[in-house]
Amino acid sequence: MPLPHSDLLPALVGICRDAGREILEVYGTDFEARAKADDSPLTEADLRAHRLIAERLAALTPDIPVLSEESADIPWSTRSSWARYWLVDPLDGTKEFVSRNGEFTVNIALIEGHRPVLGVVHIPVSDTTYSGIPGEGAWREANERGRVRIGVKPFAAMPLRVLGSRSHGNPELAARLERIGPHTLKAVGSSIKLCVVAEGTADLYPRLGPTSEWDIAAGQAVLEAAGGQVVEAGSGLALRYNTKDAYLNPDFLAYGDARCYTRWRDTAPQAAN
Repeated sequence: MPLPHSDLLPALVGICRDAGREILEVYGTDFEARAKADDSPLTEADLRAHRLIAERLAALTPDIPVLSEESADIPWSTRSSWARYWLVDPLDGTKEFVSRNGEFTVNIALIEGHRPVLGVVHIPVSDTTYSGIPGEGAWREANERGRVRIGVKPFAAMPLRVLGSRSHGNPELAARLERIGPHTLKAVGSSIKLCVVAEGTADLYPRLGPTSEWDIAAGQAVLEAAGGQVVEAGSGLALRYNTKDAYLNPDFLAYGDARCYTRWRDTAPQAAN
């Protein structure tokens, strides 16, 4: 019988923290980055974290398959039959890692029925871990001080606090934000953005541009556990996983209060004319 999600959580946090230590060992060296087929960078830190996570998850739950960014060549004919699986980004924000700004994470999510039901996002540089089980709660742990429950904040007043990607600018996003009304825009790297919304220090993270499923799933679990949502930008439907051959996500919005989605929807070009 599968372990309850709450029973898996402590082990998952430990795996992420150990992977973070592997990453930091490389971070402190004169490492090299090489380009993958999609021109994204790959370092020894990505590979070391991947190996540790894959081995530890296989030992923890030998009956649950693992899909990692660094072992993503699993055919759709195989994946389509999975009822549950681990979705892993061993090092999210490799560009941030290479630029040494500290804004990179380790992401692990458990997917069941195409939805993230458990997620952990760990920030190695600050030794901060966000975790969440939708329906049960979301937490932040920093520097071994114990878990603190977190939650989104209601959207009460302007300006709207918006997060954007540090590595990916977007003219369409800039145009939409011009119409959204008074707002602040802060650039943050990796899946940290989803966690910042989850803890209530930002309202909205719109992403118009390519992301992969392993980039978002763990942060989506944390944000939904904290009372927020991650939805397709066009339809407003919750983001789903392992529903197609490709790993790319649609454009999406992550928000704490549904009124943020309403405000975003009202900035659509047809609404502005």
